[in-house]
Amino acid sequence: MKLKNISEQTIVITGATSGIGLTTARMAAKQGARLVLIARNQGALSELTEQINSSGGRAISYAADVADENALREAANKAKAEFGGFDTWVNNAGGAIYGKIAEVSNEDSRRLFETNFWGVVYGSRIAVEHLRQRGGALINVGSEVSDTPVPLIGMYAASKHAVKGFTDSFRMEIEADELPVSVTLIKPTAIHTPFPEHAKNYMDFEPQLPPPVYAPELVAEAILHCAQNQVRDFFVGEMAAAHSAMATYAPRLTDKVMAMTGESQQDSGKPAKPNRPEGLYETQSDLRERGKQDRFVVEHSLYQQSKLHPILTSALAVGAGLGIAAWVSSRKKHTDGYENKKSFGETKSFDASEINKHAEVLSADGQHIGTVDGIEGSRIKLTRKDSADAKHHFIPLTWVASASGNEVRLNRNGYVAREHWGTETRTEENALDAGNTPGLATGI
Repeated sequence: MKLKNISEQTIVITGATSGIGLTTARMAAKQGARLVLIARNQGALSELTEQINSSGGRAISYAADVADENALREAANKAKAEFGGFDTWVNNAGGAIYGKIAEVSNEDSRRLFETNFWGVVYGSRIAVEHLRQRGGALINVGSEVSDTPVPLIGMYAASKHAVKGFTDSFRMEIEADELPVSVTLIKPTAIHTPFPEHAKNYMDFEPQLPPPVYAPELVAEAILHCAQNQVRDFFVGEMAAAHSAMATYAPRLTDKVMAMTGESQQDSGKPAKPNRPEGLYETQSDLRERGKQDRFVVEHSLYQQSKLHPILTSALAVGAGLGIAAWVSSRKKHTDGYENKKSFGETKSFDASEINKHAEVLSADGQHIGTVDGIEGSRIKLTRKDSADAKHHFIPLTWVASASGNEVRLNRNGYVAREHWGTETRTEENALDAGNTPGLATGI
């Protein structure tokens, strides 16, 4: 099945005014797609549509709750009237509840399923009704928790399990009918969006996503890739794939780990805000792609790049392997000829009396390595302040090329010095200069 390039597509996105949906809309617009944006917040939709159109893109919007099948159908009709139809439909809208299952009300749970599950069902049916003739892609945004449930968001996990079961069954039926429709389930790990801020909260603390959290751009990138390529499932973030594998092959261990760490990892350490805004029943979207919490965010994923560009990644891996082999070979030759094959004990040691305390230690290529704290035996002891692990590191006196006043110059380049220093003296073989090994200086 051949899918169109993004620049040739009309894409429908639900939940388009916040988080993943918003990031995907903006990314798709930059790549030339025509957009049909769906969300509950009319004001935010109008502002986003204006932003895209004023920047040279093409977008229309329709305010609708995905739990309302008729409203979704009207949005699809608007896409047909404006653009003649659509090529990709992305079911992204969703919400969450933080709370123990026994404490979450049935009313809230049903409301969550109306959005997370039935919204996907309605959108999928409407999309395939149109795409069965035109061809294209149906993309449902699920979650890693459809494979690996997490405590305190049990009803959310249950809804994503339902989405997975529905999507997989629907795909089978579509393939059996030989319809020209690609069906993809996206499974993101924790993504830095307003997800916990918009969730209904039963806990006495403000919730947070468990670390590590990834950038929403990674999910948008995956969605647009699947809009152009037939993909069954797409894990976003290494942790999504790792968690899924762990739950599959070690389910009881996964249960125990989650039981012990699930609550602490989702506790932000801040008390729950009274009368906090929650998006379960009323929209809280305000055109924010990322959450307000100050978190370390994983912006790039080598795992994802390997999924998006498997041929290039394989070529790079082969190239890297050849490069390492060549480096090992040259290193062996260098080692064999180093100091006329003298052992570490036979290498001349620099006179420690010429090294002043507090002198700056510089590598052969001029990089700052540290500051002299003192001399211990045949080693220079460096101060803690230059150490990321707050430990003293040591430089063998055999590494010193010269010392004068407040400067000690080494005969090793910066990368090698930092790579091989340690709390114990290394062997001379491990301390060899790699000045003739391209790539090491930059850590490649």
